[in-house]
Amino acid sequence: MDVAITEPHLIVASDPQSPVAEAFRTLRTNIQFKSLDNPVRTILVTSSAAEEGKSTVVANLAVSLAQTGAAVVAVDCDLRNPSLHQAFGLPNERGLTSLMLSPELTVRDVLQRSEAGALDVLTSGPLPPNPSELLGSQRMEAIVRELRDKADYVVFDTPPILAVTDAAVLAMRVDGSILVLSAGKARRDAVKKAKRTLEERSARFLGVVVNNVKEVSSGYYPNTR
Repeated sequence: MDVAITEPHLIVASDPQSPVAEAFRTLRTNIQFKSLDNPVRTILVTSSAAEEGKSTVVANLAVSLAQTGAAVVAVDCDLRNPSLHQAFGLPNERGLTSLMLSPELTVRDVLQRSEAGALDVLTSGPLPPNPSELLGSQRMEAIVRELRDKADYVVFDTPPILAVTDAAVLAMRVDGSILVLSAGKARRDAVKKAKRTLEERSARFLGVVVNNVKEVSSGYYPNTR
């Protein structure tokens, strides 16, 4: 599954008839068809390097899934440079880290409803000094299970997989992983290493999303397989 995306905005909600929104619907369909016999409900999204657009992909994919009527949760597990709260215009005083550090809290206590249908957002919360340890903890494993029980799809935004171990740690606890790369920016050797790491750590490597693709002719041309 390779899908090309051309713009870095939450465009699925703001302009659902655009070629870019259609690209995200293609991504959604590919995920659904890939999981007919083995459902993929928890999805990790990462990149090989910073600023390749992974958080934009998470936000738009989550909105696209919610537009089908599915219950969706977008989770910001980038506990070093979180941005999902900004994408959805939500406060970030408490979130995932609050849930991990306060046993009295439940997922329901920290989820925030977005304006995009049946889509809830679990923001990062206050940044911790030890993100990898938190994401690899038994508490995080329990949170993943609780989220899976609550929603049809859970989409996790994580830091670049080659920069820190956070994504690799979490990849072992989800149904599948997606690698985002930025056209013209991603280095071939880095992409190969990132893909290999996900294939080794993830239960299922779902494919690649190519971001910042230049539009050609009449618009968007998806490359899927």
